[in-house]
Amino acid sequence: MGEQQMKIVLTGGGSAGHVTPNIALLPALTKRGYAVHYIGSHTGIERDLIIRCQVPYYGISSGKLRRYFDLKNATDLFRIAKGLADATVLLRRIKPDIVFSKGGFVVVPVALAARMLNIPVVIHESDITPGLANRLIMPFAKSVCVSFPETLAHIPKDKGILTGSPIRASLWEGRPQEGKKICGFESLPDKPIIMIMGGSQGAVAINQHISAILPKLLNRFHIIHLCGKGNVTESPLPGYAPFEYAQDELPHLLAAADMVVSRAGANTLFELLALSKPNLLIPLGKSASRGDQILNAASFEKQGYSMVLPEEEVTADTLYDGLLALYAHRKKYTEHMHTQGQKDGVKAVMSEIERWTKHPVT
Repeated sequence: MGEQQMKIVLTGGGSAGHVTPNIALLPALTKRGYAVHYIGSHTGIERDLIIRCQVPYYGISSGKLRRYFDLKNATDLFRIAKGLADATVLLRRIKPDIVFSKGGFVVVPVALAARMLNIPVVIHESDITPGLANRLIMPFAKSVCVSFPETLAHIPKDKGILTGSPIRASLWEGRPQEGKKICGFESLPDKPIIMIMGGSQGAVAINQHISAILPKLLNRFHIIHLCGKGNVTESPLPGYAPFEYAQDELPHLLAAADMVVSRAGANTLFELLALSKPNLLIPLGKSASRGDQILNAASFEKQGYSMVLPEEEVTADTLYDGLLALYAHRKKYTEHMHTQGQKDGVKAVMSEIERWTKHPVT
């Protein structure tokens, strides 16, 4: 009889940041002979992203975990219990050798079910401080892969391992001229290109400030603007290319960009670092998050990779001045990023997955 194929279940959802590292692992997993399955929520962003990758997808019930009192906490407990039952049935059917969890509320029932079925679980935490879902399932994990060295202080010493963040190989396949063609910049006078991105949901506040200074910016730069779903308005301004979001064209747009304005989600930061793109970070404030982006941005600023503009300090004027300053010092940031010796996140995470696979791949 031939050697039995290894099976892995990937899980994670709720935002693109909980999905893209899983997607980055797919080519390596396939090359190493794993059959890949994905468990996510019924309606989360992860469903469409994973189905596009032609990976078998299974939706389960998923409740939201809140840090504050809300009557919905009671009903969501039933959803989580239903999710645990769903995940248990699926894992018994799939019989995976290992589960790899990327975070988001949907991972909790999957990790619990894996623990009950004695299936090893490996976690990846992108941010400096672990999110609530990952903190809940950490006791059941064999190891916790982290992107930032600062995160190791928050992980049990026998479990934490610095791997960096898995980066999609497709990002290195971008061609600057193709990016300019997509944006309609080919026929225009050559100018430096700024790419503005606000995450999978866009960033309304950033969009508003950009709109206020757009004519002034276009005197000096071409602008690629990922506005978020439903936020694109038709613009006759030459040199301005708005998109709701970018998928297949993203590598080309990033290749064309001379510098980037972004929120400070960990996956985006490590992609910008890998591509050595000078960047201005506007981390999501504590009023709309748990503050993880503020810590992520501070780490990159300290290491000389990024310029940071706190959200509460953003105005049209400070944003414009920040962009001019970033462009003036762009070579300094690029040099820091070139010399930092970044870990190969895919290779390091794959090493942990293979370490804990029931029957290690030879």
